[in-house]
Amino acid sequence: MTHVAVALSRRTMTTVNEASYTSARAMADSPTTLAALAPGDTGRVTGYAAGGLPATIRRLMDLGFGIGEDVTVVRRAPLRDPVVYRVAGYEAALRRSEARLIVIEIA
Repeated sequence: MTHVAVALSRRTMTTVNEASYTSARAMADSPTTLAALAPGDTGRVTGYAAGGLPATIRRLMDLGFGIGEDVTVVRRAPLRDPVVYRVAGYEAALRRSEARLIVIEIA
């Protein structure tokens, strides 16, 4: 098999609902964003996604989402936005669009 064929054979398709309820512990092999975590999951901030405005990144850092901080998902709103996170000893709510800018590794 060619390299491409091997890579394609490893891919699996999931629906949006299945992917949204997949535990972050199952995704620990690859870097992910804060928005992908399920309630109760914890991750450590490792950086910020490209494409975020500097002012937005600065605001996230001011809220406590600095590199090296542990973040736990506390709860989601009924329509999945915003999400409450526990970081730096307090709880902060972020929209999913903001949470997608924070790159984490699963703790």
